[in-house]
Parts: sequence; structure tokens; C-alpha cells
Amino acid sequence: MSQPNILIFMVDQLNGTLFPDGPADWLHAPNLKALAARSTRFANSYTASPLCAPGRASYMSGQLPSVTGVFDNAAEFPSSIPTYAHHLRRAGYQTCLSGKMHFVGPEQLHGFEERLTTDIYPADFGWTPDYRKPGERIDWWYHNMGSVTGSGVAEISNQMEYDDEVAYHATRKIYDLGRGHDARPWCLTVSFTHPHDPYVARRKYWDLYEDCAHLMPEVGPIPYEDQDPHSQRILDANDRDNFNITDADIRRSRRAYFANISYLDDKIGDLLGALEGTRQEAIILFVSDHGDMLGERGLWFKMSFYEGSARVPLMICAPSMAPGLVTDPVSTIDVCPTLCDLSGVDMSEVAPWTAGQSLVPQGQGVARTEPVAMEYAAEASYAPMVSLRYGKWKYNRCALDPDQLFDLDADPHELTNLADTPEHQGTLAQLRAKSEARWDLDRYDADVRASQARRWVVYEALREGGYYPWDYQPLQRASERYMRNHMDLNVVEENQRFPRGE
Repeated sequence: MSQPNILIFMVDQLNGTLFPDGPADWLHAPNLKALAARSTRFANSYTASPLCAPGRASYMSGQLPSVTGVFDNAAEFPSSIPTYAHHLRRAGYQTCLSGKMHFVGPEQLHGFEERLTTDIYPADFGWTPDYRKPGERIDWWYHNMGSVTGSGVAEISNQMEYDDEVAYHATRKIYDLGRGHDARPWCLTVSFTHPHDPYVARRKYWDLYEDCAHLMPEVGPIPYEDQDPHSQRILDANDRDNFNITDADIRRSRRAYFANISYLDDKIGDLLGALEGTRQEAIILFVSDHGDMLGERGLWFKMSFYEGSARVPLMICAPSMAPGLVTDPVSTIDVCPTLCDLSGVDMSEVAPWTAGQSLVPQGQGVARTEPVAMEYAAEASYAPMVSLRYGKWKYNRCALDPDQLFDLDADPHELTNLADTPEHQGTLAQLRAKSEARWDLDRYDADVRASQARRWVVYEALREGGYYPWDYQPLQRASERYMRNHMDLNVVEENQRFPRGE
């Protein structure tokens, strides 16, 4: 097909180290394992920024947060920045989103022609961090360790209700696409909020991991005074002093997290079944926005460049990409140009301003040598942080902190910072030069502070008097659904059946 259909599965906070070559053997994820077997699998894929809104805006646009301006979970995603949904729609695709994308601002479509659900998080500026107040915890929305101490079993939760709805509407959409009323190719993005904390799972999935051998982290808690400065800031932001985390809490949290991977696997299996049942073919992409530390080093959630937080699963099942494992580092900002490449869509008009690059050559055996870049400028930071993954090396830089240099081949848990080691000064100097050529940290810091200050003024103003937030309201045209008196019943019944006449 010159314009193939595209089905994208995005999940939230899924640790990429659990996908060394597709899902780890011990995960109960038969549908994802079957998908992995026919996909190009990227073992070292990194988020553009280890937080929801920045990571998602970058994945959709092929740009880093320093370009999009989506620095944190309350930063507006400008409507002037093209996303893969814009590129594909412009080329004649139907573009549809079911689920989360954490768009902030009055623009809530960003190229999607149709959006089937509202978002799970607010669209206004209320979650804006404030670099002018270092050390301040904004208690009503910052993460805290209650997600860990409150972990366990539940049959319904806020997030389960959301993902059940996401899957329901996406399944309906796949069936509707199969009816063939619209001849255009389609791109459907199905974006779940699991396995994001709270670490709460349904009993049927919880029971799958009763004897799991991976319920404790490989690297235990590191004392606060021995943590690096940014990890200390994360622990402070997560209110660690007001919680006593026990081994039982850790086991329950990780067990629920693994259980929710299996919950997602069932949802994805149902959607793939609907695709097969309606005899449709599609390129399939599976990705997460960022990872989760899951108690490694005593850290939880994201906001860090450590592997658990920054590395994400990425798999692409496409005819022009060979199934197999790619170990070269890649980025989620590569998704947008990859989708355009696979669908024959021209990005040349914006290519000079797009940081991502197509992954199709890697799926055809071509090596990649360019460094992968990451940025972070949100809660638990007081100045922007940047990172490069280059071959086996990871180099982290922040104006407030000592440099970090890790050899991920020799030290996959990033326990030994080589930045002050004499024999690695050449590597450090090379990576520092690459980092300084890419980023002006003083300018980046000034941009973040200006954005935060403006948003605080706007948010506080808009909370006075009438309050009209930007949360997306899905369109439900009841007069056009099922059978109505301006329709012919016989036509309705025939047109809505698939397959017809069997």
C-alpha cells in the first residue's frame, strides 16, 4: 500500500528495561510478545523528556522540549508546530486519537481530525512549576509516595475507568473503519494511561505475579546523602520524609505495575483482534512516553535520566522493516519522521527544523551513530538538565550539578560516575563539546523561567470569576447514531454490518 493504515499504541510510564527484546520472558504479555516477534524492536529507545506532556509533544512533533516550549506538564503545546497527525492528515489520512496525550492549552487536537475521549489530566496551566521557588512542593499535584504505600488490588480505579473507555472507543473505531464508509487511509492512535501509578491492579492480573521473582529492585535504596543532587531533589519533591517505604510496599507496587502490563496486553490483544476480524491491514507501532524507576536506587516514577525513567519500549511492525533487534540508541522524536517515511509523506518543508530522523533505515540493517538527546526542565529541577546517549556512553549536564558520565555496557545500573576519572577525561571532553554545541543552558534556563512566569499570571487570572478550562469535550452526535427517523432502516442495517452478506 502506498498509504498504509497506521495503528499506534502508546502507553504511559512503561520502563524500557523490561523490554530488552520485546517483553521480558517472565512478563505475562502474550499479545505484545506476538507483536514483538513480527516487529523491529529498539532495545535502546529513549524519551525526549522523562515526563508526560513534554515527552508526548516531542514524540508527536519530532522536536525536543527546548524547541516545542513544552517544558513541563502545564506548558502549552503551540498549535503552529506540525505533528505526525498534521503531516498524515495533510496527505489525505483520517487521523483519530482515543485516549491520553496531555495537550495543554486551548488547542486540543493538534492535527487529529477526531478525538474519541477527553484527557485524563487537566489542560490548563495549574501544574506549572516555579524555578523562582526552589524546594517548594506543590502538594495537591506533585507525586508523593502514597502511590507506593497505597498499592494493591482494586477492581476499578480512576485510571482503569479511563483505559476501559479508551479501549472501548478505539475498538468501536476499528470496527467502524472496517465498514469502509470512508475510503481514505487511516491513522488511529490509542493512548493508555497504564501502567502509570497509582500501583493498583485488578485481581485477575495481580494473581499472575504471585510467584514473580522480580518483585524487588536489582539495586536497593541508596541513602539520601549518597544520592546525586538531582535524585535528592526528586526524593524531596516526592515527599519522601513523610512516608516509610517497606519491602512489602515495594513488592506490592512492582507486582501491581507488572499486573497492569498484562492488563494492557489484554486491551491491545482485543484491538488487534478487531483489526484482524475486519480484515484490515496496518503498520503497528508500540511506544511509551517515558519509564518508571520502580524503586531502583530508592527512586520511583520518572523525572530522571537514569535508564528506568528515560528508556522506553519501541516496536514497529511494518512491511519495509525487518523483524529483529536493533541495539543502536534511538529516540521517541524519531517517531514522527518514521511514520511519514513509512507512509510516503513529504516532510521536506519542515525537515530543517526537525530533530528526529526516520528509523526505517535501522529496520533495514543500517547502523546509526548520531547521539540521542534528552532534556528535562520540570518539577524537581531548578535549572534545565540535558543528556546525550552516544554509543555505550551517557553524559548528563546541568548548571547546578556535577557532570555525570556512565559506561552503560560495563555499568548498566549507572552506579559509577566516571566524570572525574582520569582515564575517561577524553570521552568527557568529547561529549561535553557535543553537549555545549547543542545547548546553551543559560538561554534554556531563561526561556523556562519566562514561560513559567507568564503561565502563573495567566492561570491565576483565569481562576478569578468564571472558570472555563480547556479540557476536551468529545463530540457525541446522538442524532447520527444507530437508527433515527431521517434514515432508512434497511440502509442503516446493511451499511453498518461487516462483513456484508455472509
